[in-house]
Amino acid sequence: MKIAIVGTGYVGLVSGTCFAEMGVDVTCVDVDRQKIEKLQQGIIPIYEPGLETLVLKNHREGRLHFTTDLTACLNDVEIVFSAVGTPPDEDGSADLSYVLQVARTIGQNLNKYVVVVTKSTVPVGTARKVKAAIREELDKRGAEVEFDIASNPEFLKEGDAVQDFMSPDRVVVGVETDRARKIMERLYKPFMMNNYRMIFTDVPSAEMIKYAANSMLATRISFMNDIANLCEIVGADVNMVRKGIGTDSRIGSKFLYAGCGYGGSCFPKDVKALIRTAQQNGYQMRVLQAVEEVNERQKSVLFDKLARHFQGKLAGKTVALWGLAFKPETDDMREAPATVLIRMLLDAGCRVRAYDPIAMPEAERRLGSEVTYCKDMYEAALDADALMLVTEWKQFRLPSWGVVKRAMRTPVLLDGRNIYDREELTANGFTYYHIG
Repeated sequence: MKIAIVGTGYVGLVSGTCFAEMGVDVTCVDVDRQKIEKLQQGIIPIYEPGLETLVLKNHREGRLHFTTDLTACLNDVEIVFSAVGTPPDEDGSADLSYVLQVARTIGQNLNKYVVVVTKSTVPVGTARKVKAAIREELDKRGAEVEFDIASNPEFLKEGDAVQDFMSPDRVVVGVETDRARKIMERLYKPFMMNNYRMIFTDVPSAEMIKYAANSMLATRISFMNDIANLCEIVGADVNMVRKGIGTDSRIGSKFLYAGCGYGGSCFPKDVKALIRTAQQNGYQMRVLQAVEEVNERQKSVLFDKLARHFQGKLAGKTVALWGLAFKPETDDMREAPATVLIRMLLDAGCRVRAYDPIAMPEAERRLGSEVTYCKDMYEAALDADALMLVTEWKQFRLPSWGVVKRAMRTPVLLDGRNIYDREELTANGFTYYHIG
């Protein structure tokens, strides 16, 4: 089976590589010539555990190809996935210009039946626009070529994306015809051997499922952060509250961890886009508006704790940050709480020393040289007046607290992910703050 995937970003590259690993002949397409040339040389543009090994293997074995020319492979494939970016516009709605450009290119060059599948996260109704754009270009050519559209949203967790794709909780596919359904079933059959987890829906429902899923997870995070803030006021412990409600089978324990806010490429963008979709249809998503408001406020919680500790006198203080990426096992800095926190610290006159195992090059690209990037976690703590844990990388879990304390000017620790034990830190001479 031959397929094409347009867009070699996070979703496109992971999807294409995993399909190739299952024996599919995959051509990944991108307009960025430099990125394609690097991929052809085995240089991977993103960090994702396990991905580089699979890319190199499948490219070497001839199942994974990279090109800038969709038209060269379009009429040799059965499926074309559109996995291009859908960045938020200023009003929060998803920018569909790249998605529709792919559709127009297909319509201008299609000569045989193909299933056109939207893999990007897009608002409800996008597939209908894709179908219209392809049909318009075919009509301009006077071409009578059959095609189908489908929606196949991704549910990959950064840091576990390869495993998520290879053994998915479920695969959601929205289709309009039995022909498209059978083709998509054949493509995903190797992934479904142990348990049949394909969910077929109409196309609009598939588009909505993606936004609804991410918005629900974001809601749980903001809910617990709101509870954590109230816990601090009334003297409760949010970790005990989390355990108490997480054991309720109707609630469950996932995504109930309080912290310094969510970030990344999905939750912030998708929550905004769903709010905007509702507004365009005359409806207010009041719960999601509150979710977004709570999350933006939560990104300043560590700064507020620091300011209270030093009674507002932050100018000239040196603050160490452990972790920069929005979550562990990725170099993704999009909407990362660390970026907001660093800007607040710099604006307050602080010096910032930071260490992240993977994300420092991306952080420097985004934040510039105002931050001192260190070779390890202990160097970051050197002469620091306070240390903030922002991203819960595994290597931060059991540091040598004696070394950290000797390195710091004053042993103040602000735990933005609630991974440390208050009694242990207090016994080691630290002033310890956590969330909730």
